[in-house]
Amino acid sequence: MSQLAELLTQLNPPEGFSESIFKGVHFMKATHHIPRSPLLYDSGIYIIAQGNKVGYLEGEYFEYDMNNYLVVSVAMPFECETFATPESPLLGLFIEIDAVQLYDIIAQLRQHTGFPNCVEKIMPKGIGPAPLELEMYEAATRLVNCLNSKTKSNVLGAGIIREILFHALHGTQSPVLFSLASHNDKYARIARAIKFIHDHYSNKIDIGELANQANMSTSSFHRHFKEITSESPIQYLKKTRLNMARKILLQRHSNANVVAKEVGYESESQFSREFKRYFDELPSSLKNRQK
Repeated sequence: MSQLAELLTQLNPPEGFSESIFKGVHFMKATHHIPRSPLLYDSGIYIIAQGNKVGYLEGEYFEYDMNNYLVVSVAMPFECETFATPESPLLGLFIEIDAVQLYDIIAQLRQHTGFPNCVEKIMPKGIGPAPLELEMYEAATRLVNCLNSKTKSNVLGAGIIREILFHALHGTQSPVLFSLASHNDKYARIARAIKFIHDHYSNKIDIGELANQANMSTSSFHRHFKEITSESPIQYLKKTRLNMARKILLQRHSNANVVAKEVGYESESQFSREFKRYFDELPSSLKNRQK
């Protein structure tokens, strides 16, 4: 067992995703195999200390494990399979990306080293793995080591997270991070539109108005949106609503009609149909599972 895995084992986080004592840092844990199923990942850096996951997106797959971390630049719906056992659980970290901090690091890199813009002509995907180099692994280990103390995490946490972002900006997924921090770049404009959808999914959203706010034609907006997320804006909105609905159903004993309205559906029957098509089970089965 690696040092990072040992430290996470000592902290003994609960199953699933859970918050640490430091804002913006979360634990990941699974004690059994989870078959391929749809989910939604928030923007951030995902570091696995033990176990492994396989993501599936648009007919392709990618692995993230002890040797490869995952960069998610925008909230992304995709499918994932988790490999873990009670004897060897999956353990990992999810670190939120602070756009302001990211921009500040990039500005300093350019000022002191003449770091290139690293903005690709082809729109990069919003999700992808990168090799976990020793320096980032050591930084992640130091971060976890301070998460057993509020004093240590408050004093050291922000600096270590900044260091992890620094190393990510030198990794193979750096073009995505640079594009995200380039305010006038098309990628950043689409990313802001995606964040708006993610933050307001329960409301009626005018895709044409989002295109106008991104200073793009509707056709250009749709094309670039799909290049990043592999989904059309409407499909992205639908999958976001369904993933949020599933999260709500798993957390509390709510009726499907209540949850449907809560996530933006006007028709319970449409919600149930689309939920069944996406997750291969009815919303009521999740509610019954919690009893």
